[in-house]
Order: sequence, then structure tokens, then C-alpha cells
Amino acid sequence: MLSLFRFIAKHTAYLYFLLYCGISILLMQLQRKETLDAIRERGLAMNASVAEQLSNFTSIFTLRQDNEQLLLQNARLFSQVMHQQQELRDSKAMQAASAEAPAWARQFRLARIVDRRFSATDNMLVIDAGAHQGITRDMTVLTPDGLVGRITDVSQNYSKILPVINKDFMVSVVSDSTRTLGLLSWQNGDERIAHMEHVPVSSNLKVGEQVTTSDYSTFAIRGIPVGRVVRISKDKLFCNIDIRLAVDFSSLSYVLISPAKPSREKIEIMGGDTGRKGQ
Repeated sequence: MLSLFRFIAKHTAYLYFLLYCGISILLMQLQRKETLDAIRERGLAMNASVAEQLSNFTSIFTLRQDNEQLLLQNARLFSQVMHQQQELRDSKAMQAASAEAPAWARQFRLARIVDRRFSATDNMLVIDAGAHQGITRDMTVLTPDGLVGRITDVSQNYSKILPVINKDFMVSVVSDSTRTLGLLSWQNGDERIAHMEHVPVSSNLKVGEQVTTSDYSTFAIRGIPVGRVVRISKDKLFCNIDIRLAVDFSSLSYVLISPAKPSREKIEIMGGDTGRKGQ
């Protein structure tokens, strides 16, 4: 190591000379066009590479914002499509309800069910028609298949329906063949099965007979289908009769409201309210 230092100190002048020569050669190379172009190209390539890396880095943040915007746009489009599809389904259902309605139901008002409460005893329906649409209490509610219930409460744009499948509902009915009279009520349980009460054991009522509303009803016009007799058993004084209801409440979406009512004079001469359930 000491000998190396002595060699450097002895030949310092020669070493400086070699250094100056190297610098001169380098400067001469830098003066050549090809060298300058090569350096410039390398610099441009490095600059492009750095710019590309920076662009990729910033695009991570902008891509997230773009994705959020796309998700919002897709959500709006999906909502519009769902709304249009629902309107199309409603329109088809309304046309079907009107087309299938018998001649005696063509003058009725059409309303859509917008809320319902189903339970073992206390069932209720709400429609999107009220006082502004000419709906009043005790109007009859039905479908082309048969009786649904009656209007019990009315606001400006909505009405509540007490359906046949409610423990507080009762309507006077008559069979189509034997003209057997009775009161139809629902006693909880199966929503497709009601009961015909006050039919004496001497009655000739038969299984399979259709049952409709009678002239004795205080709210319903006569002749609306209610159901069909599916079982008859006899007790001491009266028959136990099961009626399969004409209306399927599980798939109910639109109803018809009858503007006609039984004669007020008849109801008054009978003494007003003929029963706690509104027959």
C-alpha cells in the first residue's frame, strides 16, 4: 500500500496527463452528432417512461371516479327500466281486468291494490282511489271472478276494503239452483274457504251449486259471484256448509268498484243497519 502511494506521488504528472487526455477524448465524442443524438434519444425514452408511469399512477384514482360515475348511471338506467317494466305490467293487468269483466261490471271503476294486511283473522286491503275518484263507504268491491269485499274507510285518494276473508265481514247470499238463502262469513283459517250459515237441515242445497249475492244484502247488488259449495254436513238444526271462494286473494292486484248500491229506502224501512257486519 505504501509503495502504491509512492508510485502515485512519483508519477503524478503523468497521471494528470492521462486524465486530461481522457477528458479531451470525451469532449471530442460529445461534439459528434451521433453521440448527441443517442444521448437525446435516451433522454426522451427515459422521459416517456417516467411520464407513462406517472400516468398509470394517476389513472388509478381517475379510474375509481369513472367507475363510481358509471355505477350511478347504471343504477339510474336500471331504475328507469324497472319503472317502465312495472308500468307495462300494470297496463297489461288493467287491460286484462277490463277485458275479462262481464257486461254487468263494465260500468265499474277500476282501482289498484297498493297495500294489504293478511293475518289469521284481520285482513285488509287498500286501493289507490278515494273521494276524489267518486268512491264512498259501503261500495261493493269485486273482480270479474267475484266478490272481494266492501269499502269501509275513504280518504281523498285512497280507500280501505274489508275483504270477504275478514272475521267482521258478512254478506247475504243465495244458491243458483235451489235458491237457498244464507249468510256467508269467513271463520279464519284457509283464505279460499268461507262458510254459509243459517241454512236449515231441510234445505235442498247441493254440492257444486254456485253462490251469489242476494237481494237481501244491505251493501252489495245482487248476482255477484261469491263461490261454490264444496261440502255440506248436517247438524241438529242447521247445515255446516263450506264455500270455495271465487276470488284468489293471494294474487289480487286490481279490483272493480261498483257505483251502484241497494236502495236506501229499503235499508231504512228494514231499520237501518241490519247487522253488525254489514250484510
